Amino acid sequence: MKVFKFGGASVKDAAGVRNVARILENFNFSQLVVVISAIGKTTNLLEEITRCYWNEPKSMELTALVSKLKDNHYSIVNELVENPEEINCKLQPVFTELENVLSSEKTDNFDFEYDRIVSFGEILSTTLVSTYLNTLGHKNIWLDARKMIITDSNYREGKVDWEKSVANVKKEITGTFKNEPASFVITQGFIAGTDNGNSVTLGREGSDYSAAILAYSLDAESVTIWKDVPGVLNADPKFFPDAVKLDEISYEEAIELSYYGATIIHPKTLKPLQNKNIPLYVKSFFDINASGTVISASIPKNLIPSYIFKRNQILITLFPKDFSFIGVDNLSEIFNIIFSNKLKINVMQSTALSFSVCVDNVEGHVQPVIDSLMKNYKVKYNNEIELITIRHYSSEVIDKVVQGRKIYLEQKSRTTLQLVVKGFFTKQSE
Repeated sequence: MKVFKFGGASVKDAAGVRNVARILENFNFSQLVVVISAIGKTTNLLEEITRCYWNEPKSMELTALVSKLKDNHYSIVNELVENPEEINCKLQPVFTELENVLSSEKTDNFDFEYDRIVSFGEILSTTLVSTYLNTLGHKNIWLDARKMIITDSNYREGKVDWEKSVANVKKEITGTFKNEPASFVITQGFIAGTDNGNSVTLGREGSDYSAAILAYSLDAESVTIWKDVPGVLNADPKFFPDAVKLDEISYEEAIELSYYGATIIHPKTLKPLQNKNIPLYVKSFFDINASGTVISASIPKNLIPSYIFKRNQILITLFPKDFSFIGVDNLSEIFNIIFSNKLKINVMQSTALSFSVCVDNVEGHVQPVIDSLMKNYKVKYNNEIELITIRHYSSEVIDKVVQGRKIYLEQKSRTTLQLVVKGFFTKQSE
């Protein structure tokens, strides 16, 4: 059994959906579990819908946004097939359910509302693709990931209940293949459910994680993530035209890269696969015969530098107002404040008299942290900050990325260098 995952870029238009069909045809559909993200930028649009519902639930803007969502999907269907009625008939109840949610009274929990609205993106995309493939004669079974992957009620970042999820996945998917041996399964990435049936998301870009959960639960042969890139690159080609593809990476290296912010693989994806030694392939949906990148237990002999750039950072430095040292009690208080506001520390550094953290500058989350910290600390902070992480660094590559900018914070280990610098890295010449 194999698990395939297709992201939003792979199904962003009719041509993309046709290409997904061609890729699946190439693998004869046998014993495939296909995980699909929301179409194109649908999640962004549903986030707009969520904010509008939260702030102005009766507004014309909300109606217009929902109309845009419908048009985006119906236009793909109209281009896909001459007679769109069969697919549209499957989409219409989903839109009706969304409209019912948006016409109901909202709760006082924004994250709960976010998850139940944003989840419709994956339901719509998988319904569209599943029905289209069935019209081509490619028999598939649509399964609701919210009934298979069970999490707690930590909305927007659900924590997986592995025991329940593994049992559900085995029951639903293994049962499907037993009853329908000639079929394949289509389900959603990114979304899960609670015991009481509420929708939960697994964190932004969590579809890769969904694929890993399913693969782990099924003891799958492999996972393949289909991307619009040839594989995992050592740097963003927008900034490094000479970026090269990494043909193979160890689980450990890939986990480190994802932890530090490499966007090619979701950070939570790799550990479940490593635990069962399930290889992960990252391949191009433009060229299915290309080798791509394989992530497995093997350790490549030659390691080249890899570059990760995180923009929109803020560096916060704290000094106790009573001029005392930074102690364990201070750190406990600081961490609790940061954690309670759902911020992730990307790098931190402590001295006797100060403590610095670099975090994502998330609107609505950073300012409450600063306000809380100002009660007991003198707070300094810097915007327009970039966090640079270099794996397998050398003095030459450090000079290449620093470009003479001011370094606010630097940390080195044997294999990794992190720099918090003023301003943003500019594109390198060919």
